[in-house]
Amino acid sequence: MEYLYGDGEGHHFMNTESFEQIALDPEWLGDAVPYLLANMRVTVDFYEGKPIGVTLPKSVDLRVTETAPGLKSATVTNALKPATTETGLVVPVPNFIDVGDVIRVDTETGAYVSRAKGD
Repeated sequence: MEYLYGDGEGHHFMNTESFEQIALDPEWLGDAVPYLLANMRVTVDFYEGKPIGVTLPKSVDLRVTETAPGLKSATVTNALKPATTETGLVVPVPNFIDVGDVIRVDTETGAYVSRAKGD
């Protein structure tokens, strides 16, 4: 399924074969919500026609929207700082990450993996 968007009613997904759409409640989606991006492909498992689970990709690329200023010289340090992404997820990142950077985040642990290529 493809994630379309979230609104006050829920998070909307579309079956890419039948174009049928479903809305899932944010509470039902739980920890998956901060990893959802428009046009992302996810697996929604169904049992007797009802959704029972959602499987995200192993990692997602998210743009940093807020963090302390980056230190370009801090490429070899283990010091981390919090960074807020476009979905609202807060991830500890290395000091050289700055606002506007795209980072790869592990969806199982929520941990920073690497800097990703931006648009």
